[in-house]
Amino acid sequence: MTKQALWKDTVLAESEDIVEVEGNDYFPRATLNMDHFSPSSHTTVCPWKGTAAYMHVEVNGETLRDAAWYYPEPKEAAAHIENRVAFLKGVVITETE
Repeated sequence: MTKQALWKDTVLAESEDIVEVEGNDYFPRATLNMDHFSPSSHTTVCPWKGTAAYMHVEVNGETLRDAAWYYPEPKEAAAHIENRVAFLKGVVITETE
């Protein structure tokens, strides 16, 4: 099963290799269409995953701030999501065959 991350009818990422953690689908970073991402200075801390870094999503001149996050240096318990990106509400995750 392939999943897509969409915003404004634009595919941000697409992959069959999804890891689900706490209800969030983590896409391999290599599957992101980086034309639609820009760095954010926003971070958050999870006690078991580590410090999350964020990216803004940009489509057709519109920006969804801090809409994607990843763990640049995840803690050991979250090593399986290293080099993976998840999305906040606003980005729609769909399944395709």
